[in-house]
Amino acid sequence: MIRVYKNRNDIPEDMEYIQLNDIYFNETTCDMLDERAKDIIRKIDSSELISKYKIRTRFGDDILNIDKISSGCKTVLNVLYNPDKAFWLLDCGENALEVLMGIEKGNVFSETPMLPFELSPVEAYTAGNSRIIDDYEELKEWWRHEE
Repeated sequence: MIRVYKNRNDIPEDMEYIQLNDIYFNETTCDMLDERAKDIIRKIDSSELISKYKIRTRFGDDILNIDKISSGCKTVLNVLYNPDKAFWLLDCGENALEVLMGIEKGNVFSETPMLPFELSPVEAYTAGNSRIIDDYEELKEWWRHEE
């Protein structure tokens, strides 16, 4: 289950926080990719992972380097392959958010509400307290009002 932090100071001091998802992916996560990445890249970018560092795009079957996937896709892959780190959420669009919220384990941070309409349960964490939220409106309310 994804743990959502809405206050930067709630991220544990011993947990690394990554704000530059593109750079982190290009320098670290891309070397970790395996079969799990294929479905995520297909769902988010409608592209096909054809080798460890190459994708076939939906645009005329062009072959590009893996660093050309979207920032949202990179963010989701960062969270999947690095569940012990917290990643900035604002690079994600609706399609990436839906996939992200379904990941088994990971940590994300955003002061701004980032909500997919199709919501899987998430752990909302504020000021040392956490609760499981599986309702769009309830998570939206938590993000906007709870201190």
